Amino acid sequence: MIPAAQVARLTAALPFWMSLLLIPLVWLAALQGGWWILVPIAATWYLFSALDAALGLNLENADLETRDDQLFWYKAVTLVWVPLQFVSLFGLIWYVSGAAHLTGLEKFGVFFGVGVMTGTVGINYAHELMHQKNRTERFLGDLLLSMVLYSHFRSEHLLVHHRYVGTPRDPVTARYNEGFHRFYPRVLRESLLSAFGAEKAMLARKDLPWWHGSNPFWRYWGLQAAMLVLALVLGGWGGLALLAVQAGVAIWQLEIVNYVEHYGLTRKHLGEGRYEHVLPRHSWNAAHMASNWLLINLQRHSDHHYKPDRRFPLLQNYTEDEAPQLPYGYPVMTMAAMVPPLWRRVMNPRVRAWRARFYPEITDWSDYNRAATPLPR
Repeated sequence: MIPAAQVARLTAALPFWMSLLLIPLVWLAALQGGWWILVPIAATWYLFSALDAALGLNLENADLETRDDQLFWYKAVTLVWVPLQFVSLFGLIWYVSGAAHLTGLEKFGVFFGVGVMTGTVGINYAHELMHQKNRTERFLGDLLLSMVLYSHFRSEHLLVHHRYVGTPRDPVTARYNEGFHRFYPRVLRESLLSAFGAEKAMLARKDLPWWHGSNPFWRYWGLQAAMLVLALVLGGWGGLALLAVQAGVAIWQLEIVNYVEHYGLTRKHLGEGRYEHVLPRHSWNAAHMASNWLLINLQRHSDHHYKPDRRFPLLQNYTEDEAPQLPYGYPVMTMAAMVPPLWRRVMNPRVRAWRARFYPEITDWSDYNRAATPLPR
């Protein structure tokens, strides 16, 4: 008989396992075609938005004294996801490439949904895994990122974003008035360059050249090449195209979340290139229950920056006095970000209120917005 304590822990973790339901949905879309291709997209964006509205906020915090062995069922979902995504992604490449009942547009639609899955869940789980001290977990994070051809995200996130968030040196911090459609091409270019530059600089401090075997970019390129070859073997050139479609959608999903997480929030410049320490006020947070189930508490973002290797069930909420709060969960906010006038209407007043509350002494914010072209407020 399973001990009552284990049953309680499993029950508490089960809502975070809801993400696994996306896997049969993408297979259903491939098998049925037609309007079924919209189901994975609708489930990810709209179902969880509706659940947020129905279930409201979760402001409870887990006990920080919880032992690691008591988090088994939470860790398990991120570990189980890796082989399930791998089998589904490449199984679908093989199946959809030769599926006579699907038109070209339907095949694209199926893999758009796959990209929503690998971006919303897969990259998010990779983010959780790559922050852990366990080498196996970090490698599994690398596998997930290689499936979406975005392996350098690990170096950029760990070496650049966490160090320089809220400053002009962080490509991923969206500037005030910088619309997503300007942010996106900029971050694609700059994050790759900054990630490679950070690894090159680390090697230089050890008197090693960038091409040394310890540069993780060799691992990144090797894993991504393996994914490309496998897609080509399973589905030919069509399979390669399908892999690219899902990767493109997944990367877009990642970067639109990055855009939301720190939009307009900047650390105070102390002079001589120095900035204040990262504080809870430098990340947007959301306590919406259902979207935090889907995103394994990513919306408790201030605490993630405070304690990057803290496992997701232990991430803490911050009050509005400590950290800015989004009006809706990430699913709604990312959809709003795709419409810049709507986004500015919702978020710019909140950024200005944040500035007035936390930095009333700063009257000229022009230096903090130099990466974005000023727009009317």
